[in-house]
Amino acid sequence: MSTMTLPELAKKMADIDYLMLSTITDNGQLAARPMSNNEDVDYDGTSWYFTWADARMIDDIRRDPSVGLAYQGKAHLFGAPPLFIAVEGKAELITDQAAFTEHWDDSMDRWFKQGPATPGIILIKVQARRIHYWDGEDEGELTL
Repeated sequence: MSTMTLPELAKKMADIDYLMLSTITDNGQLAARPMSNNEDVDYDGTSWYFTWADARMIDDIRRDPSVGLAYQGKAHLFGAPPLFIAVEGKAELITDQAAFTEHWDDSMDRWFKQGPATPGIILIKVQARRIHYWDGEDEGELTL
């Protein structure tokens, strides 16, 4: 098992924007949906995602803040598998306008037409607890 550090893993994650965020539904099933890091990918164990406050995932997080994040990087040269990352974390729902502004990227205007002042948006903060990664032949786990 590898001993990659969080800063080393973060450097490899810098090119990954889209991922799958999984929650636990009211009937105990897993639900996953694609999310964007909003080009806020300086990874330190905390991730930020904008969505609509009335989205099903928000109800899921209110009920159970345990979430999973699944990342897939670009393929390596010569056919080696890409980087895969699975994060187990705890989600927190943020409604603070200052936090919206801090984590906003103009690419989000596509979905939220009034920018960080768009009515009905919410910010999901995910603090990683455990990260498992596979990078070609290398695999490892980090506990935060």
